[in-house]
Amino acid sequence: DGPGSLQILAQTAWPILRLMVLITLGLVVGQVIEAAGWTRKLSFLAEPLFRFGNLGSRCSAAFTTAFFSGVAANAILYDHYKEGRIEKRHLFLTNVVNQLPAFFLHLPTTFFIVIPLTRWAGALYFLLTFLAVLLRTAIVLLYGHLKARPPVEGGAEDFPPQETAAGRMRMSEVAAAVRRRLPSRVAGIAVWVVPVYIAVHLLNAMGLFAALRDAMAGMAVGALVPVESLSVVILSFAAEFTSGFAAAGALMDAGVLTVKQTVLALLMGNVLAFPVRALRHQLPRYVGIFTPKLGTQLLLAGQGLRLASLVLVGAAYALVG
Repeated sequence: DGPGSLQILAQTAWPILRLMVLITLGLVVGQVIEAAGWTRKLSFLAEPLFRFGNLGSRCSAAFTTAFFSGVAANAILYDHYKEGRIEKRHLFLTNVVNQLPAFFLHLPTTFFIVIPLTRWAGALYFLLTFLAVLLRTAIVLLYGHLKARPPVEGGAEDFPPQETAAGRMRMSEVAAAVRRRLPSRVAGIAVWVVPVYIAVHLLNAMGLFAALRDAMAGMAVGALVPVESLSVVILSFAAEFTSGFAAAGALMDAGVLTVKQTVLALLMGNVLAFPVRALRHQLPRYVGIFTPKLGTQLLLAGQGLRLASLVLVGAAYALVG
């Protein structure tokens, strides 16, 4: 047991450290935004949409923050929810809407890798995934407009007591506020991130995710795309997502797949990747930033809507593309 435990620790230490550093940086951004009283300024950018969705300026500020850091946006949302400034419904709806800035946050990295590999098929893939993001954003905002009640705003909590008469905080005061609140937040997150990450690593080492990938891909391939695209779908599940696009480009260049079949195979891989990617990459962050129960609920709800929108858009493309 000793050598095995040491091996597991060696394999997970760096990924956990890297994850905690990224989460901590995101928390710092969120704490600075809140402590400096920038929430009201950031909320102005998306205020019309969030007013329509009955989500309020605090959720609007988190949405704008998500263009820079998803962790910071989630931390801001959770702080507001924990302190009673927004309701659970606002938290869930905004978490889904924040998938729109998350799309653009990762776009520069993925776009210039995918397009050279898959060309027109890659461009269509990005267009369809973007339409799926817009679809679920519109549905969520419409649901909020019809079902949610706007949060009460304008209380003293929106104006940090350290603000000066000029409406600004000195950087020393901001730093002091961050130092006061950050350690407890990081410690609370680490308590859940470390064991969850190690548990997921063990499941992966046991071959659970590989078996799940093969089984789900085998069931999905055949009706819409030829069996040769099985490799594209399976490779799309890998941690290094570019493998799937590289395989797609190679099969397309060889004449095995048409452009339409390549796009459908990539969309299929995106959909079927949910259990693997959610468990391996997103669950540790969600249970760390939120509570385990709330984080799991948010992850399942958000990804469920994501999958439904991708399936709907992909089905429409299969019929008319």
